[in-house]
Amino acid sequence: PRDPAVKHGPFLQAVRGATADKANRSTQKRQQLLLSERMLRLTRHNQLDFTVSFVMSEVAASSLYYTHRSRFCENVNPGPPSPFGLPLPENMQVNPVLVESLVILAVVLCVHMAVWNQHSWCSVALVIQAFYVQYKWDRLLKSGAAVFQFRLSANSGIVPASMVMPLLGLVLREKCSASGNVYFERFSMVMTITGMMLALFLSLIALGITRPVPTNTCIIAGLAGSAILYTTKQTLTVSEVIEVLEVLLIFVYLCLIVLYLLPRCFTPGEALLIVGGISFILNQLIKRSLNMAEVKGDPVNYFLPVVVVGSLLLGVFFALLFCFMESETWVSSLFFHMMTAVLVLGILMPWLSLFIGRHPIMWLLDFLTLNDRRICLLGYWVFLAVVATCVVLHQNYQRQSGSKKHQASTVVRKYFHLIVVATYVPGLIYDRQLLHVASVGCLAVFLLLEYVRYFRILPFGHLLRQLLTLFLDERDSGPLILTHIYLLLGMSLPIWLFPGPCAPKGILTGAGCLVPYAGVLAVGVGDTVASVFGSTMGEIRWPGTKKTLEGTATSVFAQIIAVAMFLIFDGSINLNSTYSWIVGSITLVALLEAYTSQIDNLLLPLYLFILLLL
Repeated sequence: PRDPAVKHGPFLQAVRGATADKANRSTQKRQQLLLSERMLRLTRHNQLDFTVSFVMSEVAASSLYYTHRSRFCENVNPGPPSPFGLPLPENMQVNPVLVESLVILAVVLCVHMAVWNQHSWCSVALVIQAFYVQYKWDRLLKSGAAVFQFRLSANSGIVPASMVMPLLGLVLREKCSASGNVYFERFSMVMTITGMMLALFLSLIALGITRPVPTNTCIIAGLAGSAILYTTKQTLTVSEVIEVLEVLLIFVYLCLIVLYLLPRCFTPGEALLIVGGISFILNQLIKRSLNMAEVKGDPVNYFLPVVVVGSLLLGVFFALLFCFMESETWVSSLFFHMMTAVLVLGILMPWLSLFIGRHPIMWLLDFLTLNDRRICLLGYWVFLAVVATCVVLHQNYQRQSGSKKHQASTVVRKYFHLIVVATYVPGLIYDRQLLHVASVGCLAVFLLLEYVRYFRILPFGHLLRQLLTLFLDERDSGPLILTHIYLLLGMSLPIWLFPGPCAPKGILTGAGCLVPYAGVLAVGVGDTVASVFGSTMGEIRWPGTKKTLEGTATSVFAQIIAVAMFLIFDGSINLNSTYSWIVGSITLVALLEAYTSQIDNLLLPLYLFILLLL
């Protein structure tokens, strides 16, 4: 058709549409200007009334949003809720890392006020510099610029891990000094300085790889390091300084090996705590092996260092060996079993016999059959081990029978915590030496089974891998499954670290009577109750975390009830009016459990141990 309106119809429609859109935008802009002028005029005339009405409308809107969130906003992430059910502004949201650091600072100040010497002042300087360095490590982990692959879904954990060994040394030295044991007083002093040096070394690594170089953090770390080095020069002898340097050297090489072979198994703080502890034990064992005149004390205390060093040698040897050969064949499995037998019978047994003065197997048989009570305890523990095995098999049977459950629930995992509590409490009441030896043997068995599972050693490697997969959580993101080992360590460390030579008749007074029970209280009772009640009945969440106020409150209450039960059944406990200190220590550790993202089975017993030992 020749009519231009018809010929150019689409073009004219597009032009008219654009004109209409422009007019609509102009109208909207004019309305916004009028609304702004009206609001400004209202604010000028009656600012107070407007502010109150605005706040009330925001509160009403927030309440309406959280009430209907599940219906209308399933895919919206509302962020961390506040304790009162309303959303916190972005500038007021609580940082859990900051709260965790404040809890650790409170523990450090408690130790400092009780000890009050130059080493405690150095611990205050160390926690301040660790707080600054932790943010550098967190930034490195988020950007992927860290040298090794660390565990995901957790912060670096530098502050809580850096203070464990120094605070342990401080409180142990205080107890040994009060009892007049000079040897263990010097040993505790070496432990304190060693922990500080390891923390400074980890800080130096973070500052060295951070770009741009953090000037303020470097200055703070330099001041703290200078104070610690000056204190070391004033308080340690030359041989003790050499011992600290030896531990530092072992720590460097072990970190290179462990973090390379086991990526995503640890955070930097967990690596500092675990590898640093192994380095200290290894150095002490080598030192005492070369100087047998220093070998003194109970033979029971030498089982743990030998087992730790033997397990470390076995793991490193086979990790390097199976890099060049297949581990899932019968030939490799036979070689694994043969080399394990050679290491145990040919190296560890003779090494242990040097310390106890007898053949270890004969000594162990005499120790286990010393009286009827020990035989009854062993039978009871075997029964509990069978029960735990049945729980694992039953949960896996339910998964294979068509159930949709792929992971064990929190309540199911806490079954094992209850079984461990039932294992440790009778041993603590009736025979702590037997419990010490049994827990070390259990650690050796757990590590050996983990090697079998990790390397897929026939005939049980694939079976263990299948059975334990059901109980994995977000902390088992690496090739190793360490949750059950951490549980064992958390329950056993207060027993292994108990300062027996510095306690008259093996018993401490006041809150120190509960030191061996620190693992049972913090992990067996507190963590279990907090997880179960928090996940089932918790409503009010701590700001910035998934933990609930109800879980923390019930945790503290349950631990107080547990202390009362220990007072009834254990006649050696005499608290001497230290109830307020015990309740405060339990509350502080429960708050740490609510905010830490590290391995709570490992950290909580150690910090409760430190507080109860003051």
